[in-house]
Amino acid sequence: MLYAVGDIHGESEMLSELLGKLPLVAGDRVVFVGDYVDRGPDSKGVVEKLIAFSREHSCEFLLGNHESMFLDFLGWQGSEYFGGDAFLMNGGDRTLASYDYFRQIGPGKPEFALPRGHEEFFRRLKLHHREGDYLFLHAGIGRDLLAETDVEWALKRAHTEDLLWDRATADLPHALGVTIVYGHTPTADFQVRWNPPFSIGIDTGAVYGGRLTAIRLPDETLFQV
Repeated sequence: MLYAVGDIHGESEMLSELLGKLPLVAGDRVVFVGDYVDRGPDSKGVVEKLIAFSREHSCEFLLGNHESMFLDFLGWQGSEYFGGDAFLMNGGDRTLASYDYFRQIGPGKPEFALPRGHEEFFRRLKLHHREGDYLFLHAGIGRDLLAETDVEWALKRAHTEDLLWDRATADLPHALGVTIVYGHTPTADFQVRWNPPFSIGIDTGAVYGGRLTAIRLPDETLFQV
């Protein structure tokens, strides 16, 4: 079976509880749609748990806009890293605190560096993942691509900013022939955003007092904490 997990945002205890509820068996795969860091209390712990989980299970990890901002803030170079100037105002201070950043910087101290395993984790994050009848994104694909019928061609044309930040197309119909599973945009009542057969939004506001959600596919069973 195929599972997808919504935005975690530093909620490491919720992550542990959710992963413990998933009835995983050999051959199952888990896709995480991004936003592992910021706003919640333990971003570093979330990354550590995801790394450990990936040693036991087949996983795909997507880049979220919050990882993009974090890594740009740290000075990483690449078209997928931007928005670092908005990092601190979007809960980045809690991410830095979890990595003990503020005690590691200053005159006479070496430049801050992520733990090696964490750096490797962040460098492997993907902008999208296609599997069978599903396309996993963090945010959206952009309004100008909704009429396209070739998914791979559309992804080659997609703008990174749309993949990481777009909120305008999440609930719109499209011609891509897949169901888009995404995070990034919770509803006001923190419910799953159902828009069959076009999309399913699984950011259910864990860090805002909502739930952390996983969905099993193709039977669309929900697991929440």
